[in-house]
Amino acid sequence: MTEQENIVTLTDDEGNDHEFEVIDVIKVDDSEYAILRPLEDEEDEAIILKVSTDEDGNEILMDIEDDEEWEKVADAWQESLDEEEE
Repeated sequence: MTEQENIVTLTDDEGNDHEFEVIDVIKVDDSEYAILRPLEDEEDEAIILKVSTDEDGNEILMDIEDDEEWEKVADAWQESLDEEEE
């Protein structure tokens, strides 16, 4: 993952780089999650990745494997969006 301001570049399983804009970072329970929107196709939906650290202490973004955890984070993000609209 490379980062400049609020843009991150992620590499997929095939080795292709994709740029994303970090549109939000939220904390749920004791973990942080990044909400990302792809720059290539503005029509794509935002994705949610968990912010973690590797063995060297560097921040990394990871897929959320647990459906219940993903739903909890998606609900928290939707609630924060709803609060911003009010």
